[in-house]
Order: sequence, then C-alpha cells, then structure tokens
Amino acid sequence: MPDLLIELFSEEIPARMQGKAAADLQKLVTDGLVEAGLTYAGARAFSTPRRLTLALDGLLAQSPTLREERRGPKVGAPDKALEGFMRGAGVTRDQLEEREDKKGSFYYATVVTEGRPAAEIVAEVLEKTIRTFPWPKSMRWGSGTLRWVRPLHSILCILVDEAGAEVVPLDVDGIKAGQTTQGHRFMGGDPFEVTSFEDYETRLKRNFVVLSGDERADAIWNDATNAAFALGLEVVEDKGLLREVAGLVEWPVVLMGDIDDEFLELPPEVLQTSMKEHQKFFSVRNPKTERIEKWITVSNIETADNGATILAGNQKVLAARLADAKFFWENDLRVAKREGLGAWTDRLSNVTFHRELGSQSARIDRIAKLARALAPMVGADADLAEQAARVAKADLSSEMVYEFPELQGLMGRYYAKAAGLPDEVANACEEHYSPLGPSDDVPSAPVSVAVSLADKLDTLTGFWAIDEKPTGSKDPYALRRAALGVIRLVLSNDARLHLDRFIDAQLVRHERHIQNGADDADLEALDSLVDEIADHGVFGAALRTILDRVKGEGAEAEEGTVLRTVGDKVPDLSTDLLAFFHDRLKVHLRDEGIRHDVIDACLAMEGGDDLHLLVSRAKALAAFLKTDDGENLVQGFKRANNILSQAEDKDGVEYSYGADVKFAEEDSEKALFAALDAAEAKISPAMQAEDYAAAMEAMASLRAPIDAFFEAVQVNSDNAIVRRNRLNLLSRIRTICSQVADMTKLEG
Repeated sequence: MPDLLIELFSEEIPARMQGKAAADLQKLVTDGLVEAGLTYAGARAFSTPRRLTLALDGLLAQSPTLREERRGPKVGAPDKALEGFMRGAGVTRDQLEEREDKKGSFYYATVVTEGRPAAEIVAEVLEKTIRTFPWPKSMRWGSGTLRWVRPLHSILCILVDEAGAEVVPLDVDGIKAGQTTQGHRFMGGDPFEVTSFEDYETRLKRNFVVLSGDERADAIWNDATNAAFALGLEVVEDKGLLREVAGLVEWPVVLMGDIDDEFLELPPEVLQTSMKEHQKFFSVRNPKTERIEKWITVSNIETADNGATILAGNQKVLAARLADAKFFWENDLRVAKREGLGAWTDRLSNVTFHRELGSQSARIDRIAKLARALAPMVGADADLAEQAARVAKADLSSEMVYEFPELQGLMGRYYAKAAGLPDEVANACEEHYSPLGPSDDVPSAPVSVAVSLADKLDTLTGFWAIDEKPTGSKDPYALRRAALGVIRLVLSNDARLHLDRFIDAQLVRHERHIQNGADDADLEALDSLVDEIADHGVFGAALRTILDRVKGEGAEAEEGTVLRTVGDKVPDLSTDLLAFFHDRLKVHLRDEGIRHDVIDACLAMEGGDDLHLLVSRAKALAAFLKTDDGENLVQGFKRANNILSQAEDKDGVEYSYGADVKFAEEDSEKALFAALDAAEAKISPAMQAEDYAAAMEAMASLRAPIDAFFEAVQVNSDNAIVRRNRLNLLSRIRTICSQVADMTKLEG
C-alpha cells in the first residue's frame, strides 16, 4: 500500500487563509479518492507561506473491481427500451440474462467496473481539486485559465512504496507534476528531489523551512518567552497574533527591540494595539510596573549582524506609529480634562447608528433611560447608572478610537477618569460592551451590569422593531451574541428582573423614534405609555390593555393611527423577542447538560421572562429527572395524564374536582390520597418560596404511591361513581405535578 505526498508550491499565501486552505486540500483530495474507491490509513495536511502539503499513509494501490447487478425491462419489451438499458449498462445483447420473479420475466445485466491504478485516480482528483479550489480570493496570471490565490509555480505529487517513488502524471495549465521542490526563498539551496514524506520534511528543514505551523508557533513562543524571561520581563499572550505570525514565516527568527522612553507612559493597551495592528509585534511587559517596555518581531531570515539591521528598520517605523498614537492620546486627554466627555457625546448626534434607528445620540438617550430603570434590579445607583450610560459611548468621537476602533470602551475608561468622573462610571465605560462572547468575562459591578444590559436590550429591541432579525446563519448585527450577553449578565449576577417589562418599554421608545413625524398628541401618548410601563412593570398581555386606553386618549390625533400601529406591533414583537431569548438560553444551558425539553417544561409555567427563576427551576427539574424516582414519576404522570385526557375526550367533561377518599376501595388508592395531600402541603409553599429542590423532593415521594396505585387499581371501573372518583384523583396528580413544570413537555 503506497503513501501519497502532494505539495502545491506558490507565491506567498496570506496567513489568514493558510489553515483553512490546508484543511480544504485534505478534504477535497480524500473525499475524491474515497469516492473513487481508494481508501487510506491516515492523512496529514500542512501549510507554510509558500506551500500547501498533504501526506496520505496506506493508500490502496488500485481501486477494487466492482460488480453490480441491474434489472432491466421485461422480456418482450419494445426494442428501444431494451437498447436504452443496454447502453446505460454498457453491455451487449448476448451479455443479458433472463430471470423469472413474482412479477414476470426480466432482463438482467451484470456491470463490471474494473479497478484502476491509484496514480490514475490521484491525477484526476488532484487536477479537479486545483481547478476548483475554494480560495476566498484568487487570481489568474499569464495566458492560462488556472486561478490560484497567488501564482502557482510547481506541483509535487508522488506515490511511494517499497520499490521507490513514482511521479503521478499530471499537467495543470502547463505545470507538470514532479518530485522536486525548493526550500527557503533566500537561505535555501537549489531545488531538490524527495523520495518520501520523511525525506521531504527533513530536506525542507535543512533548507530552512519548518513545515509544521504548530512547530513554528511553538518555536516562536519558546524563543520569545525565553528572551523576555532573561530580562525579567514577560510576553503578552496573544494566540491569534501567534497563529498569524507563524503563517508569515517559514524559518522563524525571534528578535527583541526597545520602545523609546517618550512612549513608555502611553497606556499599555495603546502600545499593544498599535504594535499588533500595524507591525505584528508582540508586546513585552514589565510585571513589576505593568508597562509595555519592549517588543518582539519575528523575522523570516537569519542575518550576519544577528538581526541588527532588521531591528533598526522596525524601530524607525515603530517610532513614527507611536508618535501618532501619542499625539492622539495627548489631544484626547486635553479634551477630557478641559471640556469633559460631553464635548464628544454632543458630536454623536451627527453619527448615525442605523438609518432607521437614528443617531448614536438618540440611542444613548434610550440606553440612559433604560439603565436608570434597570439599576434598582441589579443593585446599582440609578443616578450613576444613567450618568455612565450617557458617557459610555463618548470615546467613539475621540481621535484614538477613530484610529483604533478596537479600543472603544477601554479608552472611555481612561478619559472618564481624566474627566474626574466616579470610578463606577469610568469602569462602566469599558465594561458595558462585555460579555462579547461565550468565554468573555461578565461584568459584576452593578453600574456596569445596568449599562451593559441596557445597551444590549436596546440593540435587540431596535432591530426587532425594524424587522432586522437573524435568519439562518446570517446575523450581521450580532443579535445572537447580544442575547447571550443578556442571559449571562442576568445569570452570573443573580439578577431578578422581568425582561418583558424592559423589552416592552424599549420597543415603544423605538416606535416613538420611528413615528417621529407623528402629531404631538401621539408622541405624548407614547411617552406616557413608556412611563407607565416603567413605573408599574407592565408586561405581556397587560400591555394591550394600556395601549387600548392610551389609543383612546390619543384618538383625536388622526383617530389614533400611530397608537393603533404601536398597539398592534409591540406585543407581538415582545413575545417574539422573548422567544428568541429562550432559544438562546437553551443553547447556553445545553453545555450544562440541561435538555431542551426540560427548558420547555419550565417555560410553560408563569415567570418565563425571569431568566434566573427559569434556570433555577430547570436545573432542579433536570437533577430530579436524573434520579430513578424522577424518571419513573414522569412515566407515572404521563400514564395518569393519558388516561385522564382520553376519558375527558370521551365523556366531554373535565375531571378536575371532587376526588374523595371515602369512595376509595383499595388500600393503594387510599394511600395515594394521603400521599397527594402530604406532597401538596409541601410543594405549594416550596414553589412560592422558590425552593425548587424541596418541591422536587416532595414530588419524588409520589413515585411509589402512584406506581402501587396503577398496579392494583383499574381506573375505568364499571361503577360510575368509583370511576369518576378515580379520574378526579388522576386530575389531582396532574394538578400537583404541574405546579412544578409542564411535564407533558418532557420527552420519553
């Protein structure tokens, strides 16, 4: 069984494309070979700036011969039908066989597909792969038709077995496959032939090419951290930058340079961002002072002066970059200290957030009002929460954030402190964007939590109001991330708030903006509606009642057209957005082992907009269902519910009242009455106290009595009074268990 080695050698491949390109090469080639009947034992793919490499071990020497039996038309069918069958099967008339079966006599043909040599199949698959390779961007050069990310220079393709290496015959736009490659662009020697993957990897390293991207990354990190450690410093970890730099070099050479003294007082984040974005430098920090004092670059070449010339050139370019950053920093500080952050927030009235949702200034006003309403729910001071919300976006107008957008929020914290604002406000400027992803830290400071929640809820309600919701895999406004952020903020901080109330208020605020051309009476009525929602916590179905009343008050304004529009839209939008939160919550809790059906069972109960309560109930139910009592009780409940539902459908009545122990005939029946009384006495107060573990424990006590009841008792007795009593008893099982969750939603 031969091994296969493929190398596609080109001009420099962008680092961001290399990893996916190597994976695509492996998938396209291996899928094509397997489809053609060639299996293999193992596959490895590699990438460097100038090459994509694929090595397959234990490939079949040829595809197997396949025999397929096909049934054709009936004997006596028209000649044209028979000719078509023979043409499709590739056989002649004398190769057909007649056979009888239950439906009559039919023609059969045995189609034999002869196996083919591996080299022939590899050539076909590789040419197709090269011509259809899914580069994000590709180019055509010369007079050929081939498109590649950069000009493709050579193709190495060999099959290796005990007899040696065999070149796979292949020609793609005049580029013929061979067994020759070359090493480093500057330090490598002449092109060389290879006879196996091991020989290929070894010869490359002799010619200053490290084939494995992971090996290059490890070498960079080890050399960089060792150089920093020798000076009592540490390299700021950045896995993304490390991965990118490893894709820029074939022979990594780590060099360390100094930052000029005049730039050392810049915020470390500014230094780090400037060096990373513009020059792909790693930052080196002094752990004693937390200052960034040096930088590390990775060269692709060894020089006679040990990199001195390279360092000097980079130092000159870096100084110019940092001089710009220093200019921005000092200008911004002057503005913050002299004029405060209001100078920047005023400019945001001219910055559009979204053409249908207005300016950043209008958005800030909405967020500030919502943050004030949220503050008591998360233990924050309302005045500080509103103040923080009004300045949290101010740094978007600063020169530094204009140059480095990724520093938004962080620079806001620096500028808020420079302006003399409270620490809670300054920290909220940075933290209100968090959490940005599932692994990002969640703010815990109350003011930061209030502003972060307000920011994300405003984003979600705004795009819901203009019908810009995520569809399929498309989510251009990162609304799934925003919803997950709200969920994590609520759960991590044990926040107790009814989302409906705040969703409704914010949706009405958005509608007020959308309806900005309406008459004053309509707008005043909408303002009144928001105030009433905020003051009384109205949400859900009750919102329709208030809307109807407010519409009546605004009837003189064009017969309340605007308010009717809002009244029709907002409740449905609110319900839809809350369902979106529930879907995100299911995804979030899946990693904790909580099934979707458990969440659905809890969502059917009241309080579905209180995420903390919902998750507490779901976790208790999930833990209960993992016990034998829980699993068996669910089965008993479903049996009771099924019998009861069938009887109610048949009799046309609801059995929900009147179960009396005096009509009980069996001991197990009487025992169930007693068990239900005892359980109900514990479950109801436990649910009111939100002690779900105690409620589940009380419900578990019903497992044995319910099992014993069904083993000993026939519910549909011939005695009508006994039957009715027993059905009402089953109704008690349904009612008591349904206090905890809607158990009809549970699977199994």
